[in-house]
Amino acid sequence: MKLEFASSARSTVGLEWEIMLADPVSGDLVGRAPELLAALEAESEDERHTVTGELLTNTIEVTSGIGDSVAHAVDDIANAITAVRSATDPAGIELLSAGSHPFAQWYDQQVTDKSRYHTLIERTQWWGRNMMIWGIHVHIGVEDHRKVFPIINALSAFLPHLQALSASSPFWAGERTGYASNRALVFQQLPTAGLPWPLRDWSEYESYLDDMVRTGVMADATEVRWDIRPAPRWGTIEVRACDGLSTLPELASVAALVQVLVEHFSRMLDEGRRLPQLPAWFHRENKWRAARYGLDARVIVDAEGTQRPVRDHLSEALEELAPVAVELGCVREFGGNAETLEHGASYERQLVIANATAGDLTAVVQHLIREFRSGPESSTDGT
Repeated sequence: MKLEFASSARSTVGLEWEIMLADPVSGDLVGRAPELLAALEAESEDERHTVTGELLTNTIEVTSGIGDSVAHAVDDIANAITAVRSATDPAGIELLSAGSHPFAQWYDQQVTDKSRYHTLIERTQWWGRNMMIWGIHVHIGVEDHRKVFPIINALSAFLPHLQALSASSPFWAGERTGYASNRALVFQQLPTAGLPWPLRDWSEYESYLDDMVRTGVMADATEVRWDIRPAPRWGTIEVRACDGLSTLPELASVAALVQVLVEHFSRMLDEGRRLPQLPAWFHRENKWRAARYGLDARVIVDAEGTQRPVRDHLSEALEELAPVAVELGCVREFGGNAETLEHGASYERQLVIANATAGDLTAVVQHLIREFRSGPESSTDGT
């Protein structure tokens, strides 16, 4: 199967953010997206951003245009959120973002009435109906399809770092899971989801797609749901491993880290250098550790099996990559990752609230609603 990879400007940025709709008093999810979307979609037709529906009617997704910088794409997302609030505020609907809702139940949710969603649920059954998960997607432009899989394979070593920074799903259906990102392990139950296969080049990807389509596993490349995947239509590498970020500044910081990493690896290829790779079994273990322990995980960082605290390894990487952030014009956003390390990721902040309120998950939802409006609250202040 021949698959064209669209022309794309190098290291441009596109963002997607899945957002929950909630009752402002109870904090429970409300399936009211269909009543809002017709107007919101029409209003966004002439804008750089888009507002669309998702698998469940309790979700709205906002998408940026093609940004020549992280700030450019984030501005689009901010404008999209403003547009969404123009509809949700009068309707008495609050917004929040995390990898999971702390207490909502899957059987209370409605699937959006689109054939592709019904097909997904029909095939995946219980696991599909349990996909009460929210995430972000970061697209980075790549100018040559020959770079795509070498970069994906190298970038996979940083999936645990990205997963730990964004981890925001410590609760599931009213229970404390003991995981920083329960979403990461739920999502991989879907066919074609999870870690990317370690393919060497574009031709191997085309062969993979041919096998999947020929055997009825998927209809086309859009059904590849890997944690990192090529997005041939846009000419990008798309990182999909992250939980829903709870605030816009955190979305910006993770996007900047992804952009800087892709550009860093692209430059190594330009210099004729071999990109670092880990065995697939180390990637699998790292994903589990980051999902379980978040920023307290110890991760495997090289092919020899060296293990490091993810906080330390990430801090060193941020320092090493800082010059690339300067050249890409994302210093402010890139610096937000160090702030997350210092003040806590969303899962840590949610646990602080739960501990301070005797496990009141409604208080956790109200905390997430506040954060979505105002920015991250420190995990150390108990607010």
